[in-house]
Amino acid sequence: MTTSYRSLYAGASLLLLAGCAHQSNPKIPELKSEIVQLNQRLQYLNDEASALMQQNALNEQSADGVYIYPAAQTGAQIDSGIGMLLVSLGTVEAEANGSRALLHIRTADRSTLPAFHAVVDWGQVDPASGKPLTADTLSQPIVVPASLLPKPEATIELRLSGLAPEQVGYIRLRDIIRNAPETPPAPDAVKPLSRQ
Repeated sequence: MTTSYRSLYAGASLLLLAGCAHQSNPKIPELKSEIVQLNQRLQYLNDEASALMQQNALNEQSADGVYIYPAAQTGAQIDSGIGMLLVSLGTVEAEANGSRALLHIRTADRSTLPAFHAVVDWGQVDPASGKPLTADTLSQPIVVPASLLPKPEATIELRLSGLAPEQVGYIRLRDIIRNAPETPPAPDAVKPLSRQ
């Protein structure tokens, strides 16, 4: 039986290439893992930037309240009837019947925060537009009473019933009114943590 050298070289080359193809680089799984992590981080940053843009756009149009998007991880300010306020939100966490979060309110000039009451709304956002879905908005009154030790800030624990943390798309603080004898807060209003 005669074997041509050309066939022999072709067969050897194929075997060599097949061996190289099966020989894996030990760094490939590590590189794949890093790519996945980078993609996840990029998606997170994109979501955060989109939420911040939507939060800013809503606050520019809002005359009587301030929107906070948990995904934006940035506070906002409102020029209210009790002065310029800086409002921010702590991490939204799971709770038995929904979620909970801490709402931080402080005066922009660090002056004493007066006693006031307001309303907090929360709900989901449209996944396509990023705008609040107002049809299913939930609300609760809050009250910040006069403090024995005047302070420039208050922290209020919010119980955001009905929504899991990942579903809470926005929180809105609105109708901020200075407390006076003729305008008492609602009896079921949530008070700051230090007063509960």
